[in-house]
Amino acid sequence: MREGSLEAPSRHAIAWRDAAFYDRDDLDKELRRVFDICHGCRRCFNLCDSFPRLFDMIDDCESGELDGVDSQQFKAVADACTLCDMCFLTKCPYVPPHEWNVDFPHLMLRARVKEFGEGKVGVAHRQLTQTDRNGKLAAVMPSLTNWASKRGNALTRPVLESVAGVHRDAELPKFHKPLFENLPPPTVNAEAPARGRKVALYATCFVNYNNPDIGSAARKVLAHNGVETEIAYPGCCGMPQLEQGDIRRVAANAESIAANLVEWVDKGYDIVALTPSCALMLKFEYPLIVPENDDVQRLSKSVFDIAEYIVDISSNEGLAPGLSELDGSVALHFACHARAQNMGPKAKAMLELIPGAEVGLSERCSGHGGSWGIMKENFETGIKVGRPAARQAMESGAKFIVSECPLARNHIVQGIERLSDGGAHIISEHQHPIQLMALAYGLD
Repeated sequence: MREGSLEAPSRHAIAWRDAAFYDRDDLDKELRRVFDICHGCRRCFNLCDSFPRLFDMIDDCESGELDGVDSQQFKAVADACTLCDMCFLTKCPYVPPHEWNVDFPHLMLRARVKEFGEGKVGVAHRQLTQTDRNGKLAAVMPSLTNWASKRGNALTRPVLESVAGVHRDAELPKFHKPLFENLPPPTVNAEAPARGRKVALYATCFVNYNNPDIGSAARKVLAHNGVETEIAYPGCCGMPQLEQGDIRRVAANAESIAANLVEWVDKGYDIVALTPSCALMLKFEYPLIVPENDDVQRLSKSVFDIAEYIVDISSNEGLAPGLSELDGSVALHFACHARAQNMGPKAKAMLELIPGAEVGLSERCSGHGGSWGIMKENFETGIKVGRPAARQAMESGAKFIVSECPLARNHIVQGIERLSDGGAHIISEHQHPIQLMALAYGLD
């Protein structure tokens, strides 16, 4: 038997329609099999809090082995997993096609699917993931919504913590009006080398409701490079529901969104997602959840991350002229869901197209993990996990601290506030690398 594998990782379709997937004894048997392998390896001890929790409960039991741990304790391990896939992609030597067949994130997902099916995910927590509904409601009076969700609001944040379990100190995304999908398109540069390309921008719920500036920056940069853009947003990709284990809803989302977006593909458009979590869903998770759906399979082969797409233009036709130096260095966080796309640090490659750009890359976890990091029971752990990334960004002295995941970026900035005790490190408000491209083009 080989100790590890030199072959590229591969993944199996998620067997969520099989009865055995929900069988308690079968799940417990698989948890014990994988946890025992993890216990013997311990290579992932520093990735997230799942592994320290697992190893501590083993080390603290009487036998010092997994057989001394009660199965009821396994929930704490699954609860700490953010489904970032970093253990699968960067650490574990036993992922398929290795015969031990370890896929820790999808096993944690299976445990959450089981828990969700048993009604153990609270109503308030489920309501937090209704991003389209929440975004549309908040956009009616965004100033009021943002006031109520602001950190330090002693009137509303304790109530939100009590009712919804959102930690009172967690930075929450702001809401905007108008929505990104309602903004007018920019004029396309007919002289650019890449003229003739067409893109349907998958807006994502975050860009559509929380930061339209990211979408506007992407559209302007693409238009300056001769790319015609349309906004395609049939709905949330389902990542928030996947995190909770509502896999049936995610499957339904995958089928409806794929049916919508492949119509754009048929008209000659590339699909470009504006945040990496959504690109990951469309490229990789959808085909594993509904592998029999032809639209899903076609869509997965037509999706680009925004930074990946700009680099593709640069590599093929070449970028339109006009880029100028930034007035400061960049601390770039390599978001986990960008890394999980297995395409390399495309945001770094994109930013290095800017003349004289000084780009420092951090591959450490931000500690945010979608909605995971804002919850009362996880927030302080998330800050702890993200401390190395925050310290690295702070010590760089960079003016621009950005991530392809804006929520991760905000979590890092909040970590910097903790480390500096509210010090005077001045940070630009730009969240996403594409905003710096727009800034360098003078389009900001």
